[in-house]
Parts: sequence; structure tokens; C-alpha cells
Amino acid sequence: MRAPQSAPQRYLLLLTSVWLAIFLLTRGVLFFSHLNEAGSNVFSIFGIGLLYDLSFLIYAALPLGLYLLLCPARLWRSRAHQWFLQGIMVLSVFLMLFTAVAEWLFWDEFGVRFNFIAVDYLVYSDEVLNNILESYPIGLLLSVLAVIAIALSLALRAPLKQALNAPIPAFRQRLMSFAVLAVLAGLCVQVIDQDRPRGQGGNAYQRELASNGPYQFFAAFRNNELDYPQFYSSLPEQDVTTQIQNELREPVASFVGKEPLDIRRTITSNAPARTPNVVLVTIESFSAKYMGSNGDNRNLTPNLDALRKQSLYFNNFYATGTRTDRGLEAITLSIPPTPGRSIVKRVGRESGFASLGQHMSEAGYDSVFVYGGRGYFDNMNAFFSGNGYRVVDQSSVKESDISFKNAWGMSDEDLYNQAMQLADADFANQVPFFLQLMTTSNHRPYTYPDGRIDIPSGDGREGAVKYTDYAIGRFLEQARSKPWFDNTLFIFVADHTAGSAGKEDLPVRNYQIPLFIYGPKLIDAREESKLASQIDLAPTLLGLLNMSYTSTFFGRNLMLEDALPPRVLIGNYQHLGLFDGQDLAILSPRDGLRLHEQALGESREVVGDSNNPLIKRAISYYQAASYGFKHHLLDWVPEESEKTAGKN
Repeated sequence: MRAPQSAPQRYLLLLTSVWLAIFLLTRGVLFFSHLNEAGSNVFSIFGIGLLYDLSFLIYAALPLGLYLLLCPARLWRSRAHQWFLQGIMVLSVFLMLFTAVAEWLFWDEFGVRFNFIAVDYLVYSDEVLNNILESYPIGLLLSVLAVIAIALSLALRAPLKQALNAPIPAFRQRLMSFAVLAVLAGLCVQVIDQDRPRGQGGNAYQRELASNGPYQFFAAFRNNELDYPQFYSSLPEQDVTTQIQNELREPVASFVGKEPLDIRRTITSNAPARTPNVVLVTIESFSAKYMGSNGDNRNLTPNLDALRKQSLYFNNFYATGTRTDRGLEAITLSIPPTPGRSIVKRVGRESGFASLGQHMSEAGYDSVFVYGGRGYFDNMNAFFSGNGYRVVDQSSVKESDISFKNAWGMSDEDLYNQAMQLADADFANQVPFFLQLMTTSNHRPYTYPDGRIDIPSGDGREGAVKYTDYAIGRFLEQARSKPWFDNTLFIFVADHTAGSAGKEDLPVRNYQIPLFIYGPKLIDAREESKLASQIDLAPTLLGLLNMSYTSTFFGRNLMLEDALPPRVLIGNYQHLGLFDGQDLAILSPRDGLRLHEQALGESREVVGDSNNPLIKRAISYYQAASYGFKHHLLDWVPEESEKTAGKN
């Protein structure tokens, strides 16, 4: 005859059962609200999801199980302790309900369960907390969740009382129960991880719905950096060296690297160098789809639509990633999105690179990174100050110079005012300036100064996009009255799009962004359809300046007429892709290799292998980039040092 459950067992089972019910409810709400994307594979989604739910519950039960193991019977029976256990019940139900709501909001923003983005948000809690407070009625929300948690706990009062009053077994029996829990946890470690059993490839919505948010959060926290050789497919070094050199063999390039996988090469310009001023604006979360000239009929971007006709405009241009730090990494270092966290945030290895700022400073420019927010966010201050820039952020601006700010920083107008002051000062000192700006206004909570546009502040992304466009128009109008305007190149590019989620791991269309290069006295206006991405911006800019330099860039000069095979490199922290204009190769952990044929159309997914030419190209880029980062092949070597080294 089976022995009755003990008090600790009953309590733990009741607690985890409530959690499990909340997990199932969360998955159900997400599933039925996204039926069109997820399809009808309900049994797989909920079956695999149950395994992840149970796995997380086993891990979560371990510390409480250990406490219940060590809790003396006398303490267990005391009134104060039983009130304590009831308090744990109420608090845990509240936290699980809060997690469910947070998952819903996170999914609404990113189209996935908790992942490494949520981990980063936890690290930069000040900005995130203020953003939440400004975006949602958090007081009302927490109050409602607290009432629901208390109500549920009261409804469970009878089974909870039965659990607390059940027999308490001897220590040896409790130890056996805890041992069983520990064995189950060990089995979970062996057979369940981020990709097992949910797998890779297929419908990304189905895979995310089959996950457990808290499980994915802690897994992402543990796997925030991924070593390329350990997790991804590799090729022999000589094969990679040959392939990557063929990818980067421009007419003006001569490879000088002595080590395998070293892409260092000299870029030689036959034209005289020139030093016009440069203002490079990276726009927060700006998708090309918002532009009226791309078919949007809401009149959100009248200034950018007009600017398109006056600029060298790239209409087939892509971001490398889905986060601001990825965009800044690609633009500044011209490097593919290596797995794990971006180089910008790799504390201790975020500086010393041959960056765009280093090259501009070497050419005599005052290189300044100007950020609308606080530069400790995403480790921006450390990254830019360690790679050839001086930094001006919100914390270094007088409060009297800030007319409006929200959780993420000062308004775009205030940012452009700072840029104008920096430009005026450098012009007065006869120093060419390179100002690299990062805006913040086109971000939730979507607030901006009143009276600027016809959409109220805080009313959603449409208003933020229109305000972003307004601020750019105002900035250029003011700049045209400046004596330095005719000798200045203005570059406008997005850090990433407003939404990157889709049925595929890397939905190519959702990575498309605009690139404007504007200088009416310096560059002819035209439309360019060449396939390109953010990593091509730095070499293109230096090419426009006719600069000769030593390059560690993985990008190409888009102004050159060459026959190099087209490609853009896109990724997230885990999946790495190369798109050639038609098909997409995807590299995933555990040597996963896939192809998406007709990636901009029906996107048929097939299993790939390392002999496929497109997959070989993808491996070569990412293997070389990861190797170069790890072995310091991308470091900055001042020109004089290089010349001296060459003589020895």
C-alpha cells in the first residue's frame, strides 16, 4: 500500500502545481492570440512546453525542498512558520502572475519568450524600470495582480491547510524525497536545454511557444557568450583564409596579415585625401517600411522622403542584428555579429580595436560619440572611449540644455542641439569633426516634446517615428545656415528595425533599414540598389574620403565597381546568417546548418551541409570574425607603429 504524502511533499506539490497552471495559462493565451503565426501544431507545442515547464519547476523546487528537508518538526508545526509558508504561497503566486504579464509584454515587443534581451534589461535596470513606469500603468497592474494572488491563495486555503497539517516523516524519509528531486534535476540537465527538445529551425513561433519563459531567461543568462569553435561548424583554416580573402579582394586592397584567418590589408586610394566634416546619425529602431516613399500612407516621414531624393540612398540595405549594441558594433568595427553578446558589451575586451573612430582620429578628425541617453547603458562609454572617440552623453550635458527627457534620455532635438554646438566649436578651431550620434526618441515609451507634430506624445510608435523625422528635418534646416554645412557629409542609418520577429529564426525582410548619405556639394544624389549592410558603412565612408589606411574591416567600399559576390550578414545572439539576395544560410549552435531558399519569398527551409557554397561563405565570415576577435587580429595598430614594424 502506498504511503500517504508527507506535509513537505504536499506543500511543495501544491505550490508547483499552481505555478504549472499559470505556465499553461500563459502558453495558452500566447498560442490562441497568435494562431495565424503558430499554426495548428497544438500537441507538439503544449507537449514540449510541458517538459520545459516541469524542468523549470524541478530546478525551482530544489532550494525550497532543501529547506523543507532541514526544517525541524517543531518549527514546522509552529503558527509563525505556517504563516510564513502561507506568505510564500501568496508571494510566489504573485511573482508567477507578474512573470506571465511580463512575458506577454515582452512577446508583444520582441515576438519571443524571455531571452538574452531580458537578461540585458535586468542588468540595466534603471533605464528599464523607468521605461516600464512611463509606458504602463504599473501601480494599477501590480495592485490587480496582488488582489488576484490573494484571491487564489484564499481559494487554496483548504488544500493548503491539509498540506500543512499532514504527517511529518522522519529525516531519513525526507532525505530520500529530496534525493529523488535532485536526481530529477540531474536528468533535466542531461536531456533538456535551450534547443532540446524544442529543436532548431522550422516555425520560430511554434518553438518559442513550446518554451518556458523563466527557463529561457536563466538559460540565456548562463549562455550569454558562445565560443564559436565549440558550438558552431568550422572549416580548415586555409579554406577559410582563401574564402574570406576572395570575399574582400577589392581592387584597392592588398592583404598583409601573416597569420591564418587574418584579414588585415592595406587600402590604397589613388585620389587625393579630403577631410570634409562628417555627421553620422544612428536612428533608434527605424525600419525602412515606415517611409512614405516605401509605400507607407500615414505621412510619418515627409522630411526623410524628401531627403531620399537629395541623397545617395541605399534601398537594399540591412542591419546586422536586432539590438542597438549590434548596430553600433557593425557600424563602428565593421564586423559580423559574432555569437553571444556584442563586442560593445564584452567588458574587458571592448576596446583597442581598429575602429572607424580610430581611423578618423588618425586622419586629424575630432571623433566624438554623442548619445542621447546615459552612456553606461550597453557599456557604450567604455566601448567608444576605448576605441578612438571622446564621449558626450546625457550625463555630460547641462540640465538647462535639456528641454525634454524620458527614461531613455534627452529628446532628439536636444541631441542635435549638442551636435550643433560641438560642430560650431570644432569649426571655430579649424578642426574637422566626426560626430557619431545615437538617438533615443523612437523607443517606448514614445514620448517627446509637445506641439511638434500632430500625434500626441506617448501615443505609440507612429508618433515616435513622426517626431524622429521632424527632429531630423529641423536639424538639417538649422545646419544649412552654418558656415560648415557645404563641407559636411550627413549620414543617416538605423541601428536596427522596429520589429525583427517572424516565423523564421532570421526573417531577412525584417532586417531592412535605410541608409542616406547627404552632402549636396560633396556627393551626387542617386538611388543605389546594391545589396549591403551596416558593416559596409565604415569602408564606404573612408572610401568617400579617399583615405589610404590599413583595414581590419569585414565590410566593403560600396562606391567601388567590383564583381564581389553579394551578401549581407545578419544574426541574433544565437543564429548567424548570410543572405546573398536570394537564399539565406543559417549557422546555429551544435553545428546546426540550414538553408532558406527564396528567403524573401516563400522561404523554404532545408537542411544544409558544410559543402554547400553559401554555407561555406557564412562559416568563413563568422569563423574568421570570431578568431580575429579572440586572437587580437582586429586590434588598432597606429600607422607609425606599422611603418616601424615593417622596417624591422
